[in-house]
Amino acid sequence: MHCPFCRHPDSRVIDTRTSDDGMVIRRRRECPKCKRRFSTSESATLMVLKRSGTSEPFSREKIVSGVGKACQGRPVTDDQLAVLAQQVEESIRAQGLAQIDAHDIGLEILEPLRHLDRIAYLRFASVYSNFDSLEDFEEAIAQLRAEGDTQLPGD
Repeated sequence: MHCPFCRHPDSRVIDTRTSDDGMVIRRRRECPKCKRRFSTSESATLMVLKRSGTSEPFSREKIVSGVGKACQGRPVTDDQLAVLAQQVEESIRAQGLAQIDAHDIGLEILEPLRHLDRIAYLRFASVYSNFDSLEDFEEAIAQLRAEGDTQLPGD
């Protein structure tokens, strides 16, 4: 780590702390040459491979935005969307991958969304599970009905 003040190519770690969520490590460092102190933050970057072949950093905001569209007109709060995005990120990071396909993120969203709002789940699943016919919708609705007493379209 280069010193930001004198550009010396080395530094000494004085203190290390993790953030509350455990995703970021903050290190306090000291330059052995100029003796000035500075802080650094370290985090693991999860990259998303898009259909176009490009990669970009993972973004919870994109999950909230995408799922938010499926939840339009539904009784789902911004806080619930934020929790869902956090659950999805934790699930993906638990896989230990440095890069994940964008489509796989969509598939990871399905289970927590099914528990949050079944209508939003059907909307979202119709895109990510590639529903091609009315039978695909009917099958998904039948599975949801078999799982519980929740009111669904046509009930």
